[in-house]
Amino acid sequence: MKQQPCPCGSGHDYSDCCGRWHGGRAAPNAETLMRSRYAAYVLGLADYLKATWHPETRPADVGLAEAPAPKWIGLSIIDTGTLSDDEAFVEFVARYKVGGRAHRLHEKSRFRHREGGWYYLDGEFPTN
Repeated sequence: MKQQPCPCGSGHDYSDCCGRWHGGRAAPNAETLMRSRYAAYVLGLADYLKATWHPETRPADVGLAEAPAPKWIGLSIIDTGTLSDDEAFVEFVARYKVGGRAHRLHEKSRFRHREGGWYYLDGEFPTN
């Protein structure tokens, strides 16, 4: 079977990286969940995105059907950290193109651990 690089940019094969989490295993920490969510955006896995979004903040629609769809081209993790026993953050930059124009999404995301798994809670957009 041909190996496929994981879209999260880890350098690992998809099946050994985010494919495990997309297949139903719980991501062990906030950074791993964040990387797997980025890969889910790349691959159009709306069900995974909804399942890993904290129920307190989960939207009805994750927005994958919007047109024109972005072409995700790279992820950089800037910082990670613990906020409390059950909360952590991941600051990242995700690069993408829409209509041939390059853009970047810079976000500091909060994640909460509950019921044996990590969930995306919300994020803020740093100004620098």
